[in-house]
Formats: sequence, structure tokens, C-alpha cells
Amino acid sequence: MRALATVLALASTASAQQFQLDTVRTPQGAPGASGFTENVELFDVDGDGDLDVLYADGGEFGVQQNRLLLNQGGAQAGAVGWFTDATATRYPAVLDGSRDIDFVDLDNDGDLDFFVSNTSGVANQTCRFMVNMGGAQGGAQGFFQDQTPTRYRNLGQNNGTTTHSSIAPSLVLGGGGYIDWSCDSAFYDLDNDGDSDLVQATYGSLSLGKSPTRLFLNDGVGGFEEFNPSGFQLAGADIVPLSPGLWCEGLQRQRTTNTSGAECDIANVSVSIEGGDFDGDFDVDLLLGEKNDEARIIRNRTMENGGALAFRDVSHASFGVADWAPMMGSYEQELGDHDNDGDLDIYGTNWLGTCNTVSNNDGAGFFGAPTVVANTCTRHDEPDYVDYDNDGDLDVIVAARAAAEELHRNDGLGAGGSSFAAVSGVLPGAVSNAMGVDAADTDQDGDPDLWFANDFDDPETHFVNVTGTPDVHAPRISALEQVADRSAGPAPTVVRAHVFDNSGWYVTALCDAQLEHRVGGSGAFLASAMRFSGGQVFRGEIPGFLEGLVEYRVRCTDAAGNSATSITRSFLATACVGAPTVYCTAKTNSLGCVPAIGFSGTPSVSAGSGFVIRAEQSLPDKAGLLFYSLAGPKITAYQGGFLCVKTPTVRTALLNSGSSGVGPCTGVFAFDFNAYAASGIDPQLQQPGRAVWAQFWSRDPQSSFQTNRTDALSFFMCP
Repeated sequence: MRALATVLALASTASAQQFQLDTVRTPQGAPGASGFTENVELFDVDGDGDLDVLYADGGEFGVQQNRLLLNQGGAQAGAVGWFTDATATRYPAVLDGSRDIDFVDLDNDGDLDFFVSNTSGVANQTCRFMVNMGGAQGGAQGFFQDQTPTRYRNLGQNNGTTTHSSIAPSLVLGGGGYIDWSCDSAFYDLDNDGDSDLVQATYGSLSLGKSPTRLFLNDGVGGFEEFNPSGFQLAGADIVPLSPGLWCEGLQRQRTTNTSGAECDIANVSVSIEGGDFDGDFDVDLLLGEKNDEARIIRNRTMENGGALAFRDVSHASFGVADWAPMMGSYEQELGDHDNDGDLDIYGTNWLGTCNTVSNNDGAGFFGAPTVVANTCTRHDEPDYVDYDNDGDLDVIVAARAAAEELHRNDGLGAGGSSFAAVSGVLPGAVSNAMGVDAADTDQDGDPDLWFANDFDDPETHFVNVTGTPDVHAPRISALEQVADRSAGPAPTVVRAHVFDNSGWYVTALCDAQLEHRVGGSGAFLASAMRFSGGQVFRGEIPGFLEGLVEYRVRCTDAAGNSATSITRSFLATACVGAPTVYCTAKTNSLGCVPAIGFSGTPSVSAGSGFVIRAEQSLPDKAGLLFYSLAGPKITAYQGGFLCVKTPTVRTALLNSGSSGVGPCTGVFAFDFNAYAASGIDPQLQQPGRAVWAQFWSRDPQSSFQTNRTDALSFFMCP
């Protein structure tokens, strides 16, 4: 009743106005109700089904504690859409210069953690990992702890072999992290391994744009180590021109026009970072914002690079004009499907001086010349998507500095494109110093509400949408990855899909996406949850030991209950063979022969026999044995040959090589590994998918160390 009374009161003040300034639902006038606020994020921090609010405070003008507002619905058992300040009890007592906040499940434990982008403009400081104490932490969900020292891995350490940090040791802070000037960071599954990796953008000291954006890969449990295949380490904060491009192909050159991979620009005044699949290959590409110059398009080339992570600066091949965002003040941009044609377009804030622009994607990652959005030539800070008129397309809400907020309606779909124009009479018209905005249904009445982050100690503003009109537009699954045929095995079949909706990416990311599959063309589809990879990409896995014709599709249901199903695709999974592979190098024996490992049959936990591992070209009538490891391969010089498996190893029973005919190396060792597995001596070998690395050892009285070793065999156990 309290929430309904508030809506009626708001609507009575200006019935024609769709959005009303809230003065009762959020804390007003309390300590910490305002600050040097640069960002606001809406996510369900406590997992109770409603959206909470987090503000990034401090920014370029001070060090402050970020503020957490808890939605009183759900677990709080109060009115949904009403908020209390839970900072003192749930947020770490950390003061920093925060410019951005990103929610992400860092450690894959099912709850949302977050990452804070901080600037060293006021005092030297690091970006921070704030970890949710639910899930793997075993505590209460929705309470956070600063775990920055343990989440960054090997900062400043570069030994040229196992660690390759590009960060100068002088920048590493004793309390964890490293000195940076970050305005925005983002998380995407860059390497398609099922976890979220970090793109940490920076604008550099004094906004000179000489420090590099860096990539950190997730180890699967929330540890982040820098991806720096160049191996290059900086001497200080700045990257010197013509140095290796760290994670991007080629040499660093600011404002490069080269797109061949010989040069790249990863050091710009990057105040924003966006990502998504621009070119239709399902890898997440990057758009690095640039305050004083053209933004950069960085293409993820993992698919065309044989699965190995690789990036190339393709900026000047991706835009339709030479100067696509000239002049100072570009600030921000957003990616969304403006024209509903199934790809990501760009809405650029102040990309042409003080004018906002739209650049449409042709589907292959080529963006047309920017067109100016009507009536937008004034200072703006951040755009965000909201379907405020519930017509199914993306409109734009713009946060304005020292001006009234603006709403730009998308009117172009009828003409087959997109056309934005400012609308009046919908917003309260309050003038503020808004640096950021988010749009989502925080009171669960069916329509999106607006939240603004205001700088210079202005109170934050919350605009309640009083229409109460439910969203009836289903998501669009515009593309489904066609996977290749395969043989059955332990590795899952990874499938990705493109999902769009009439909302910002962070709302679409909450879509309940399910990957459904069945075998043989009949029966019910089985479903498993997909994970958001970034942009419009969702990723799912189909069990790897299936055999036969496997059909698959994607179903996605948004927060309003609207559901869509993709087309159905299929692939053929042939019988499991265990993927036996010979590797490493055998030791030449005393008669000049090179013993060779080989096999016949298929490794299986159920066959009982039939997978025979052999060592031919061995000395006759000598003792030997097969030894194996479950820990992995290893190639280390040992006793004149090579040890090819990691310790710990397991030795099987002694064998005799016998003699198979006339000649110096007629001995053969043969070992039935299936029979050994079926015996139960090693229960781990009865697990389908168990990987094994095996090698023969034998006596050689005339050789150095009087021993011999074959090359090695890797395989896994089939069902």
C-alpha cells in the first residue's frame, strides 16, 4: 500500500510526466546521500530477486566510500522499490577515488561480486576486487570484502617464462594492486573458457593517454593474471612508442592507421570500454573509448587464430570515414542494436565535438559514417539504453553535465533504420551534474526506472516511471553458432548465441538463457544454463560424451517473463576413441634402435580389455614396465633420455620384452590398459574422461644409466 500511495502521489503532481523525481523511496539528506559520484550500477547483490543500487564515489575530486542501497523487497520482506543505505554494514570501509563499478561473478560461485575502477588523480591507489561473501566464501550473500591483494596475480613479476607482467615493479603497491588511472573497466569472456576476464582501461597520468589498457585472464576461480603474450615489461607508467603492443598484435603507435597487425594503439585517453561481437564470429571484440580522439576498434581474432587468444587494432578498417570522432570531449559510447538487424551499432556521446552520433554496423564489423542525433549538441557524459515508450526498440537516456537530462526516442524502425530525436515533457527537467545513468525496473511494476550518479556533491536522482506498463517484447536470438562435428569425449561442446532485447546490456545479461539439446531427433530437449560472455554473446555447454546426431537450440526468458527460442542446429558426434596421441622423444638404446610407443584399440572403463599399449624396437628379453601419470605431461631430460610424464607416477607390474623375430631390436612390451583399469587397482581409471599420460621404462645394460625410455602416449578413458 505504501508503494502504491507513493506512485499515486507522484503521478498527481504532473500527470503528463512519465518519470517523476523520487523524494521518498531512496535515502534523502542523510550522510552520504551525495558525493563526488561518477557511476551508478543496478544489480541484485543479495540474490533475492530484486535490483539493488551501488554508487561509485570519489572520482577525480576526492577519496570517498562507495555507497550501497539495498532494495527492501525480497529477502528484506518490505516494499520492493524502496531503498535503505546498507553501506555501513555490507560494504568495506575503503576510501578511494572510484570512477566506475562493474558487477560480475568473479569466482563462478553463483553470486555477484564487483570491481571498482579507481584513479590515482588525488592519491596513488589501485582498482579493487570486492567479493561477495556468499557462495564459495561460505558467508552471507550481499556482504562484501576487499580481496584485491589475493585476486591480482603476479603483478610486476616478469621472468620471461612463467610470469609476464607488463607492469613496472615500482607501480606495485604493498597493500595489493598497482597504481593506475582507470575510469572504466569491463568483464568479458575473451578466451571462451566460461569465466569472465578483465579489461582494465586507463587514461593515464594527467589524462595524457600514455598508459596502456591491460587484459587480465581469469583462472576460473577468480584469480586474475595479466595476458601479455609479448612478454614486454614497461619501465614506468607509460608505454614508449614502438614498444610491443602487450596483448595486441604489432608495435604501439598512438593514432595508428595500420590495420595489418603491424601496429596498434592501446594507450589512449580511454574513459570508457565496451565489448561485444562486432563481426559475427561470436568472439568478444573491444571498443576502447577515447576522450580526445577517435575511439579504437580492437578485433578478437581467437577463432581465426586456431583458438589461441589474439587481438588486432582494426580501427581504420572499421569506420566509414577517416575522422569518426574528432575533437575533444568524446567521453562515452554504448553498443546496441538500434535498427534491429541483429548486430551491434554505436551510439557515441559527443563524438563530433559536442554532438552525439550514431554509427550503424553492416554485420561484418564495419561501421558507417557517424550521423548526428538531432538536438543533442551539448555537453553529455554517458548514454544508456531504455525502451521508455515500450515499442520494442532502443531509446537513449543521456546523463548531462550542468544541464537537464535528455531522452532520445528511436523513431527509425519503420524506415528500416534508426533515427533518434530528443523528446520533451517526459522527464522532470531537473538540472544536475550527472556523470552516469542506469535504467532498469527496480520497483518491479513492469516499466524501467532511471537512476543518475551526480558529481560535485549534488544529491543523486532517481526517476520513478509511473506508467506501470509491462514489457511485452520478447528477446531476439539473432544468431546461433554452428559447431563442428566431433568424436565423443570429456570436453563439452561449446555453443554461443547472440541475444538482444529492448534494454541495456546489463539488463539483457540477466536473461535466463538455456541451451537445450537432444540426441537422435526425438524425445524431450534437455536444458542447461548459459553464461553471459559480454555484449550480446551468451555461452553454453553440451555434454561431450554424447554419440549420434545432436540437435540444439537456445531459449531465453527476460525478467518480464517474455520468452524466445532460436532456430535448431545440429552436429554429429561419433564414437569415443580416447584421442591417443604420441608425444615426447624416445632414448636411443645401446644397439642404435629408437623404441617406439604405440597402441591398438580404444581406452574404456567398461570394455574390460582391448586397449593395448606397446613398445616396439626394444631390446629382446629385457625387463620393463609401463608407468603413467594422471597429473599431466612433462618433458624433462633424465638419465640420457626424457621423463615425459609429471609426478606422481604409478608403476605397473614388470613385463618381459621377449623376442618377435630375427634382428637386434626384436623385443616388444605389451600392456592391456583396459584390463588393468577393470581390475580396480586404480579406481580413478574407472572415471570416464580421466586423462592419462604413459611411458615405458626398460633395462638396457650397455647404455648410460643402464635404462631406456620410450616416447609417451596421452589418452583419456572412454565410457
